[in-house]
Amino acid sequence: MNRKITRKPTSARRAAQRQGAARKVEAARLRTGSVLDRAMALVPLGEEGLHKLFLGAILVGAVGLMGLVAVLAGVPAMAEQHVAQIATHAGFEVRHVEVRGTHHLNELRVYERALAQRNRAMTEVDLAALRADLLDLSWVSDARVSRQLPDTLVVDIVERQPHAVLRQPDRLVLIDETGHLLEPVSPARAKGRLVLSGAGVEGQVQALSGLLDAAPALGPQVAEAQWVGNRRWNLLFKTGQMLALPEGDTEASAALVQFARMDGTNRLLGGKVVAFDMRSPDRIYLRVPGSGAAASEAARPAAGASAAASATATATASKGAN
Repeated sequence: MNRKITRKPTSARRAAQRQGAARKVEAARLRTGSVLDRAMALVPLGEEGLHKLFLGAILVGAVGLMGLVAVLAGVPAMAEQHVAQIATHAGFEVRHVEVRGTHHLNELRVYERALAQRNRAMTEVDLAALRADLLDLSWVSDARVSRQLPDTLVVDIVERQPHAVLRQPDRLVLIDETGHLLEPVSPARAKGRLVLSGAGVEGQVQALSGLLDAAPALGPQVAEAQWVGNRRWNLLFKTGQMLALPEGDTEASAALVQFARMDGTNRLLGGKVVAFDMRSPDRIYLRVPGSGAAASEAARPAAGASAAASATATATASKGAN
């Protein structure tokens, strides 16, 4: 049996709703198109340019991905080796080393380190590592290493300057103004240089320089400085006479200035007094060979008299007594 299916006619209300929805969709489409059009208008590219731009972005992403894969696979190391081979075949290989700035340092010690790079491609030379290796040399204060293409390494050395000689139990060693050890020297090479001795004196070199600067006239006459008990100085002059200074930077400087004034007035250096002891703040002891204790010991300064005047008078008396 056949049945006939009939549809109910669309009501006016539904038809109006459908028409309203269609109008909203069309309006949204028009707004979207208008925004896109305005955005495209701001980009100074045509359709072909935009196509190239998108294609470039895709290629960049692909290259980045390939680079990540290459790193994981160890390709950069292989590439570096290949570049080094190309540089070597092209003549960019270390064949010469030029050393500058050496005066006291034996250049062979620099060449020993720099020539380890010989026959390497210039691209493989680690300049920072070579510089660090050179700084281990005792005479080197600073160093600069550079490439001079196609085949030369240039090494510029800044040397430390010898300042004094350190007396050790078994040898003499040159040191710079900071107390840094440079190299052992013979007595002949040490002749004429200030000699330092005493435990821990390496750390007192700059303090000694400041002390001697307080009395510039005496500095050139000092042959040796002894750091005693890690607390004070004995100065040995070129005349063979010795001056014992008190503890403390200020006290030692004041005593040395006082001694310089006394020497300027009475010419103590070169006289018969072999030792001057200024460790006591109120008296000075003078030692003269062959004299008794009474003649060698300085009396206390008289009331109202300065210590310098008293010591000068005593030194004069002691010299006259001998």
